[in-house]
Formats: sequence, structure tokens, C-alpha cells
Amino acid sequence: MQQSDIGKRVLVMTAVEAEREAVLRGLGGAERFDVRLAGVGPAAAAANTAAALAAGGGSGGYRLVVSAGIGGGFAGRAEIGSLVVASEIVAADLGAETPDGFASVDELGFGSAAVRTDAELVRQWTETLAAAGWPAVAGPILTLSTVTGTAESAARLARRVPGASAEGMEGYGVAVAAERFGVPAMELRAVSNPVGPRDRSAWKIPEALRALEAAFSNLKEVIR
Repeated sequence: MQQSDIGKRVLVMTAVEAEREAVLRGLGGAERFDVRLAGVGPAAAAANTAAALAAGGGSGGYRLVVSAGIGGGFAGRAEIGSLVVASEIVAADLGAETPDGFASVDELGFGSAAVRTDAELVRQWTETLAAAGWPAVAGPILTLSTVTGTAESAARLARRVPGASAEGMEGYGVAVAAERFGVPAMELRAVSNPVGPRDRSAWKIPEALRALEAAFSNLKEVIR
């Protein structure tokens, strides 16, 4: 941590109140964290994160922004109950359909659909969680406006983004807002269901929320 970061706070953005409550339980009243609601989807997440950063003094008030919540895990990479730390935050449906398949905004020349995270923080967080006994992996977390609902779509995403580990709906919006204010961003997901066919009876939302709570309980001394 740089000297200039001393005294700054960490902003945690969750989509819904149940996720926010889980994070707060895990933090146990740690005062250097602000936990706010991002809303559902990348647009709401970007707007609400930008508003929180502006109100909190931007890079002058925050040293890190974390998008946190539950999400889907890709088979073979992140199973139900595991935790995923984003090595990269990818807007997986930001681009265009072409006769040759999907083309990202990177390929179209309109900017970037990915935000890289700090490799050292990723390593530190993943190792801390694993040492505490939680299955944790590092890999790309995909942001989509439409949750994946078929095996075919899941397979296409996995091919398009090598190592894809989890998906959510807010990470890229949070990360872009943070980037605009010059604040580093991270993303953490607790896996409640596999990416693919939507079988609500197989979802483990309470278990994922408990994993999210445990993640912040174990990480609160590491997130500085």
C-alpha cells in the first residue's frame, strides 16, 4: 500500500440487499469499508458506482472498488460453493454479431471489453481464501446483460474467453466507473449455480451467500 493510500476507504458494490448484508456480516463492522447497492445489470452498476465514487471523493477518498456478489460458475472451473477472484473483468456480450460469429468491441476497434485486475491482489486474495479452507480460483469473470441459459451459450462463452470461471451482471459496469475515477477495481463471486441451463431447483443461493460472507470475513485484513 502506498503512503498516499493511507486513510482511504474501500468501496464494495453489490447488486442486491441480500448480497450487501452477507458482505456486511463478513466485514463485522470494519470501518474502512463502504458497502453500497449497485443495482442489477452493468448500466445500473456503472451509474451507481460512479455516484458513490463522486460522493466519496473519487480517487481522493477510495483506494479500491470491489464488485461482489453471487453468480454462475463455469463447469470444470468453479463449482457451486466455490469463490472466484477475477483476473480480468470481461463484458462478454459487448460487440456485434457477424457472419463469422461474435466480434468484441476490441475487434471492432471501439475500445476494450475487458478490465484487467491487479495480479498481486488476485494472488493474495486467492491464496488467503484457499488457506482458510475455501475452494477459490482466479480467472476471468464475465459480465452479461442476459444471464446464460443454455449449454450451447455456456460453451460458446467458454471458447470465446479462455479460462472463463464465473459470470455475473455488474462487474464490468463497476470496473468501468472505477477506471473513470482512477481507482483500481476487483471482482469476487461466490458460485450459486452452474453457467448453462437454468434449473432453479439446483441453485444454492443461501450457501453462496454464506460463502460470500466467509470470503469477506477472511479477506477484510487483506483488502487494504
